[in-house]
Amino acid sequence: MKRWTIDRRAMVTVGLAALLGACAVIPKGAERPGPVAQTPAPEPTESLPSDETRHRIALLVPMTGQNGPVGQSIANATTMALLDTNADNLRITTYDTAKGPEAAAQQAIAEGNKLILGPLLGSNIRSVVASARAADVPVISFSNDISAAGPDVFIMGQIPDQSIMRTIQYARSKGAQRFAVIAPDGEYGARAENAMRQAVSAYGGEVVWTERYARGNTSIVSAAQRLKSHGGYDAVLIADGARLAAQAAGVLNPSGGSDKTRLLGTELWSGESAVTRASALGGAWFSAISDTRYKRFVDSYEARFGSQPYRIATLGYDAVLLTLRVARDWRVGRDFPENELLASDGFLGLDGAFRFGRNGMVERAFEVREVRNGSVVVVDNAPARF
Repeated sequence: MKRWTIDRRAMVTVGLAALLGACAVIPKGAERPGPVAQTPAPEPTESLPSDETRHRIALLVPMTGQNGPVGQSIANATTMALLDTNADNLRITTYDTAKGPEAAAQQAIAEGNKLILGPLLGSNIRSVVASARAADVPVISFSNDISAAGPDVFIMGQIPDQSIMRTIQYARSKGAQRFAVIAPDGEYGARAENAMRQAVSAYGGEVVWTERYARGNTSIVSAAQRLKSHGGYDAVLIADGARLAAQAAGVLNPSGGSDKTRLLGTELWSGESAVTRASALGGAWFSAISDTRYKRFVDSYEARFGSQPYRIATLGYDAVLLTLRVARDWRVGRDFPENELLASDGFLGLDGAFRFGRNGMVERAFEVREVRNGSVVVVDNAPARF
C-alpha cells in the first residue's frame, strides 16, 4: 500500500490569503476537468518519523486507477490548505484506496493517524470504518452516501435533498402554493420527491401531482405532457439534469418566463451550460453551494499545478480547515475530539458555511439562483453562518 506524505516545505507558496476573507459512484463535482498535475511527493518509506508537535491525519482517496485523477486533485487541495494557512501542526499522509480501501485504512491506523479524511466513494466507507471504529478514529468522508453516516462517520459530500428543500423554501416565500414534481424512476427520483414533500410539510403548501418516468428516449416529455393535462399547480420541480429538464420545460413553459408556472431545478443544474441555452428554462429557480470563493481557488490551483481542479477538490481543502479549527484545543497524540465537529455555528470553507448534525450528515448553506436572459443570477444569497 503506497502512501504519500505531504511536506509543506516542498512547495513554493502562492498565497490565497484573501480567499476566505472576502455512493458507489463519484459524487457530483468529480467530473473530469482535464489533466491534473501531480503533487511532488517523496518515495514511500518503511515508517513515518515520530511526531511530537504535529497531528497525524490520513487522507484516503484513489491515487491510481480510473478515479486516480480525482483523488490527486483532492490531495493537491489539501496541500494548498496547509500552505495557505501556514499550518505546521498537521502531517497529512495520503493512502491509495484504489489498491484496497480496507488495507489503506489498516495501514493508516497502524501508522498512528488519529483522523481519516475520505474515502471518496460511498462503496468504500464500510471497509474503512471497520478498521477506524475499532481504533476510535473518526472518518470524514467526501461521499454523499447518507446511509453510511453515523456518530463517528461524517458525510461531507453535497446532499441533493438539501438543495431541493432550500429551493422550495424560497418558492414558498415568493407565494408558490401548489407544487408538482417530475422525477425519474430510481433512488434519485424517490429522494427528490421525498425532499419536496418534506419541504412542503415544513414550509407550507401542497403537493398536488407527481409524475415519474424512465430515463431515456422521450419519457420525460411524456411525463410533462401528462402533468400539463392535470393542471392545478403553480410550481413544478423537475428532478433531473439541465438537458432533460429543458425537454420537460419545453412542454410546461414553451415560451419561458414564469407568468403561469414557476419551474424548479436541482443541484444537478449547477455549472451546466444547457441551463442558459434553453429559453424554456427562463425564470426557473434552483439552489447550489456558492461559487464565490471557488473561482479564486481555481486560479490559485492552476498557478500551483498548471491544471484545473475537479469541483469536488474543495472538500479536501475545507476538511483541512475544519481540522485546523478543531486542532486549537487538540493535544498531539490524543484521540481526535469528534464532538468538536458538532459545533452549532459550524465551519466556513470554500463552499460556504457548513456543519454536521449528530447523525453525521453535513448541513450546507445554499444560495438560490434564477435562469434569466441567458445567464444564471443569484436571487437569494447563502447564509454566511448558522
